[in-house]
Amino acid sequence: MKRCIAKFILFVSGWKADYPDQFKVPKSVMLAAPHTSNWDIVYALAVYWLEGIDAKFLIKDAYTNGFFGFFFRWLGAIGVDRSKNNNLVDYSIQLFNSFEKLILMVPAEGTRRRVEKWKTGFYHIANSAKVPVSFGYLDYQKKIAGVGNVYELSGDFKEDMQIIEDFYAHIEPNHPELYNKKIF
Repeated sequence: MKRCIAKFILFVSGWKADYPDQFKVPKSVMLAAPHTSNWDIVYALAVYWLEGIDAKFLIKDAYTNGFFGFFFRWLGAIGVDRSKNNNLVDYSIQLFNSFEKLILMVPAEGTRRRVEKWKTGFYHIANSAKVPVSFGYLDYQKKIAGVGNVYELSGDFKEDMQIIEDFYAHIEPNHPELYNKKIF
């Protein structure tokens, strides 16, 4: 059913999916970038659903516990209590240790607003959980949603971040004024 929904979304919107064969890994932190619009999740999920991959994402637990909780969990949402000072990095690492397969989408900016640099939680999650980082992207100018690369972190933060920054330098977000191409 999700595959049919994905095909419909991409067809009606005129978007295309693009990803390399090696993007089908059992576990990965999938960067969801640039993240400047609520539409981003729709296209990002469509790419994964098209290939039968059940991607997950963290969201306020009010969405997963409320009236529409079933719907958000069906989408792949994992609720987190943001009223408490939770360590989402440690929680995400525990998720990777608990699941045999897990693609966890992480909007590295942490918001749809413009930021001076990306949050680095995704890096620490991937590094500690020993999983690769998938370069999920949404290019609104070309109407392409996809995964550009599946990258094994080297452990050299600056080198890894430069590789990631170079990849995203040519991706056009929905709202370019809200995206800073300098990520670290």
